[in-house]
Amino acid sequence: MSESREPLIKLSSIGRRKFIKYGSLAVGAGVVTACTGGGTTSSSTSGSSDAAASGDGIKVGVLYSTTGTIAIVEKSLQDATFLAVEQINEGTGPWSGKKGINGRPIEMVVVNPDSNWDLYNQMAKRLITEDQVVCVLGCYTSASRKSVLPVFEEEDKILYYPVYYEGNECSSNVFYTGAAPNQQITDSIPYCYENFGPKGFFIGSDYIYPKESNRIAKAELERLGGQVVGDEYAALGTTEFITIINRIKQAQPDFVLSNLVGDSIPAFYRQYRDAGISAEQIPIMAYPTTEEEIQAMGAEYAEGHYTSFNYFQTVDTPENQAFVEQFKEKFGQNRVTNGVMEAAYLQTFIMAQAMEQMEAAGQEFTTANLREATRGQVFNAPQGKVKIDEDNYHTYLYSRIGRWQADGQAEILFETPAAVKPIPWSQALYKGRVCVHPTPDDRSNPTQETGQDLPVELLES
Repeated sequence: MSESREPLIKLSSIGRRKFIKYGSLAVGAGVVTACTGGGTTSSSTSGSSDAAASGDGIKVGVLYSTTGTIAIVEKSLQDATFLAVEQINEGTGPWSGKKGINGRPIEMVVVNPDSNWDLYNQMAKRLITEDQVVCVLGCYTSASRKSVLPVFEEEDKILYYPVYYEGNECSSNVFYTGAAPNQQITDSIPYCYENFGPKGFFIGSDYIYPKESNRIAKAELERLGGQVVGDEYAALGTTEFITIINRIKQAQPDFVLSNLVGDSIPAFYRQYRDAGISAEQIPIMAYPTTEEEIQAMGAEYAEGHYTSFNYFQTVDTPENQAFVEQFKEKFGQNRVTNGVMEAAYLQTFIMAQAMEQMEAAGQEFTTANLREATRGQVFNAPQGKVKIDEDNYHTYLYSRIGRWQADGQAEILFETPAAVKPIPWSQALYKGRVCVHPTPDDRSNPTQETGQDLPVELLES
C-alpha cells in the first residue's frame, strides 16, 4: 500500500480503541473531529446522543475523500450527506413531520480514504466487519467503486453510489443514483454533433471511467457519422496540459469532450483559455465539470462551455430552491450546489425511506430486507421526481445540458420532460443488453440479451 497523506478519520460514538485501529490502517496521523452540529467539520449527527449511545442508532458508513486530488468535489458529497442525515434525524427539510427512522437516529461512521483506491477497499472492510454498519453511502470515481465492489459482494452489504458512471455494471450490492450512460452521453453527443459539428477531440483522466465513457461517446458519435480526431488521457491529478492543448489546436476539432476529473479540471480550463482558444472557437462539452470546479477555477474560464448533467443549481423546482437555501445556510452562502452532491443528498433520503418501510413492517435491518425495500423507492429530489428502477437498481433521472455563464451558473438549454429510465449497458456498444434482478433478489446474474432497440422511457408523473 502506498503512503497516504494523513487522511482525516472522523468517527461517531466509537471508542478510542477502535479509532486507533483506523489510525494504523490509514498509515497517517488520524484526527478525531468533534461534532459541531453546523459546520463542515461535523463528523456525524445522531439527532439524539442518548439514543445513539444506548445502541438505538442505525449505523451507516460514509466513505468520501476530503483530502487528495478528488477532494475538490468529493467533499461536497460528504457535506450533502451530512445535511440529509441532519434533516432526517431532526425532522426538517424533506423529512418534516418525522424524526429519525421511526424515532431511531441515523448514526454515521465517517472515514476519509484520501483519494487512495487501496484505502477505499480497506476502509470499506472495516466499516462492514468492525463497525458493522447497515450499509454505506460513498465513493466518487469508478476506480474507487471498483476497489470496494468485491468487499460489498463478498460481505453481502449495500453500497449507495451517487455518481454518473460508465455503466456496464449491474450488481445486487449497489444502488446507483448517478447517471447511467443513456442519461448523460446519449443526449450530449447528438447535441454536440448537431450544434458544433462532426469532429470531436476526446480527453480524460487515465482510469476506467473516462476511458469507458469516451469509448461509448465515440460509438455514439460514429453512429451519427462523426469522427474522433484525438483521444488523450492524463494521469489523475495532472495539472499540466499544454501538450494536449497543442494537439487540440493541430487537430482543429469542432468540440472537445472532457472527462477530466478532480484537480485536473480547473488546470485544463485555465490553460485552454490562456492558450487562446475560446468557447466560440472550440467549445468544451464535459461530464465531470460542475459548479464546484467552476468556482475553484473562476467562472471566466468556463463561460460559454457546456456540461451534460442531471442537475444544476439553476434547476427551477421548489425542492431545489429549498435545497440550495438549506445547504448554504449550513455550509456558507459562498458555497454552490452541484449534480453529484444532489445525488448524494437524494440517495440518503431513498435509503431512509427504505429503512422506514422496514421499520413499519417490523423487519430486521438485514441486507436482503434493505435491498428489497430500496428497489422502487420514489423521491421528490431537487432535480425533480426520481425513482429507483425495480429491475436494475439504477435511478430514473433527468437529462439536462447547461451552458456556463459569467456568474458560474448554468443556463439550461436542454432537459427531458421527466426522469429517464436508466439503461446500465451502453446500447451503442451492447444493443439490447439489460439487467433484471429477480424478486426477491437471489444475487444471480441479472444480465439479459434482448437483441432489440430499447425505447426511451420516462417516469410517469
